[in-house]
Amino acid sequence: MKRITLFAVLGFCFAVPSLLMAQSSDYDRAEVGVFFDYFRLSRVDPNINFVGLGGRAAFNVNPNVQLEAEMAYDFKRNFTSTFSNGITTQFVTTRLRPLTALFGPKYQTPGPFRAFVTGKVGFVNFSTTNQGAAAGFTSGLGSVTSGDTRFALYPGGGVEGFWGPIGLRLEVGDNIYFDDGARNNLRVTFGPQFRF
Repeated sequence: MKRITLFAVLGFCFAVPSLLMAQSSDYDRAEVGVFFDYFRLSRVDPNINFVGLGGRAAFNVNPNVQLEAEMAYDFKRNFTSTFSNGITTQFVTTRLRPLTALFGPKYQTPGPFRAFVTGKVGFVNFSTTNQGAAAGFTSGLGSVTSGDTRFALYPGGGVEGFWGPIGLRLEVGDNIYFDDGARNNLRVTFGPQFRF
């Protein structure tokens, strides 16, 4: 009896990966992901480079169109300097912390390796705090309605590749917020995606 159970368990373990890969179209219902966020604030001269983390969730309307929502919180500032011996970079915690939330469609090519374009709307909130990242994120969310929140548009595009349910995504776009006119800001995100 023990041998039969052992062979059944081993057979199941060897069969599951093949079954999952054969059912790859079943992974096209929804996606979630986390990402590293780079936000180049061009309001001031010189530009300020912010880095942080974010998350996104998407649901398929059809195989080539998704509705996607994402939020990113930038809690570090990157200083880059050029010296005669090369370029140096340094990440420091900053008091100014942008919080970005966007929602909109994503149009993608079919297959495991995809190119996509997206157009989203949402907001950018600029809060100031000297708290840590977690407490600063909570206070940033609380100040969306009463803080320095600006309407934002986001046209962007990128590529993503999937190996079964797991993939990587790179996206580049222009995070445009409105404050006495349109303010264009480079935004780059990179991170893993999970399909189910």
